[in-house]
Amino acid sequence: MKNVLLGLLLGLSLPWAAWTQAAKDTTVYKVVDEIPRFPGCEFPDSTLDARQRCAERRLLEFINQNIEYPLEARQKGHEGTVVVSFIVETDGSLSRISILRNVEGGCGDEAVRVVSLMNTAGIKWIPGKKAGKPVRTQFNLPVKFKLEEAPPYIFIEGDTVYTEFDAPLEFLGGEQALSDYLGKMVKYPVSGNAKCLIGEVDIQLLVYPDNDVRILSMTDFNDLGFDFWWEAAHAAAGTLGKWKPAQFQGRNVPAAYDVSIAFKPTAASCKQRVEAYDRANRLAEEGEKLYNSGQQEAGIAKLNEAIALFPDNAAFLFMRGQAYLNQNKFPEACADLLKGRQIAMVNWFDNILRVICR
Repeated sequence: MKNVLLGLLLGLSLPWAAWTQAAKDTTVYKVVDEIPRFPGCEFPDSTLDARQRCAERRLLEFINQNIEYPLEARQKGHEGTVVVSFIVETDGSLSRISILRNVEGGCGDEAVRVVSLMNTAGIKWIPGKKAGKPVRTQFNLPVKFKLEEAPPYIFIEGDTVYTEFDAPLEFLGGEQALSDYLGKMVKYPVSGNAKCLIGEVDIQLLVYPDNDVRILSMTDFNDLGFDFWWEAAHAAAGTLGKWKPAQFQGRNVPAAYDVSIAFKPTAASCKQRVEAYDRANRLAEEGEKLYNSGQQEAGIAKLNEAIALFPDNAAFLFMRGQAYLNQNKFPEACADLLKGRQIAMVNWFDNILRVICR
């Protein structure tokens, strides 16, 4: 397992342009008396040096909060420093954003995307100055992409969640006991019978060392709606005190657990739809097994059958989209993953979509 550390170095190139115009100076300067600054540090009575150091910290925070290590670069171990060049205009906007030095695997494109995001977000820099007047200034921004060994935990919304254990998180009595418990607790919302709504809601639980429980995320693969979300959340929260906490290096640690809750309508008029849904799930499972065993076309054919029965099932779309992605069929993968994202409202594939949906 590897994690991402993103570093930032700030700098300006050395040569500078040598002409001026009497009416409006359109020269792009590379050396100025006062270099451009990221905004948010123009405090009264602060020195220029203090403002510059503050601006560098704010810029670093913006980059780290918005940048993603590209999947291809991460998988292939590409790392290094990308240098993005741009002009800070006199109104503080950025123009002529380009790559001076690249790193393979999409790192350069990702760095450019984040720099361009400043314009999209309406962020205005403090322009560079020469002889006391704002001027157009070239700015070179090195962004370092580096892979390092990951710690045994990650942070999710301020919580430490362990991903490595000596003993994993377990429901008391095992998986069958959890399945039996959910079967008793989960009630199908009566409101769904009119439309025979059917599908799954996945919940990621965080179980603390003291056995407290918090819901980290909820994914509705079939756009079932609020009544189903409430029912799933109520059942999941009811597992409080029913867990054997995970252990790492001899102590209890917080860990996550994924729970899948199926909803099937109870009205007699929905019987055929329930049977079709069960058949679609069997087809999807068969398709996944065939694909993973090397029978790719046969596997996708099964997934096609499942999706033909339930075209708005995000889980099926994600399965087929990933299969297409593995075959480098990017237009097909884009269509499936994008549609699935819109249904389930998740951002799992956003980095990939930026590449394959061009």
